[in-house]
Amino acid sequence: MNGKTEEQDQRSAFDKASDDALDPRCIPVKLEGPPPVGDAIPYPDYSDDEHDIWKTLFARQQELLVGRGCREYMDGLAMMDFPTDRIPALADCSRSLEKAANWRVSHTPGLLHEEDFFSQLANRVFPSTNYIRTRDELDYTPAPDMFHDVFGHMPMITHRSFADFYQKIGQAAMAAKGNDRRRLERIYWFTVEFGLIDTSEGMRIYGNGILSSYAEVQYSLTDKVKKLAFDPGAVSEQEYDVWHMQPLLYVIDSFEQLEDGFTTWARGKGLLEG
Repeated sequence: MNGKTEEQDQRSAFDKASDDALDPRCIPVKLEGPPPVGDAIPYPDYSDDEHDIWKTLFARQQELLVGRGCREYMDGLAMMDFPTDRIPALADCSRSLEKAANWRVSHTPGLLHEEDFFSQLANRVFPSTNYIRTRDELDYTPAPDMFHDVFGHMPMITHRSFADFYQKIGQAAMAAKGNDRRRLERIYWFTVEFGLIDTSEGMRIYGNGILSSYAEVQYSLTDKVKKLAFDPGAVSEQEYDVWHMQPLLYVIDSFEQLEDGFTTWARGKGLLEG
């Protein structure tokens, strides 16, 4: 034994992130032209070790999410039918999303500048990286990688109501300025990335930042996390810290509530047409 509790082990990966703030992968990239979309996305020459990292992450996270991930996510994961032993092709992922929810996938070089990112969402295009984290970042990576993008995000986009909400986030962001842009970022954080849903089977996870994180999945449903009912106005004013596990999360009752609540809030701010 090393004398550390499981919680301390989990937190250590997140505390380490403060040392990674200058990681070039964490610096937003401004697109110089349209990124490749769908079948135009080439498949990289991944190493055997990179394929094995995907295999390890996929098997571990899939097992961990049983009884924790929401039904809509788990159904979406089955629908996407990712290969378990090799990194999936973004072109294949794009075809699956287009069939399920009229979304497509683009390949981007890394963390996108917010204007490029939200512009893609507004047009029902999900921007994804195509590189995978290193073996020493299995539990946590400070930068977006394709396991987070593909395994974490894409299954939820197969759900129509969530997919429509996701597009509206992008549309509203294109109209937002000043403080409203920051308010939208907070809503994005506490829904798309770190959202929970109350179901007849109990509390479940739908936020992609939790779903793709070994530590957050285990931590988010415990009593250590304060859970509040979803209210777009309150969420839009709630600050957060990206470098630690989340001490406060918001809970929706349904994805229809999420879409309708956000639409009403955004229209009230003049960010979506009535």
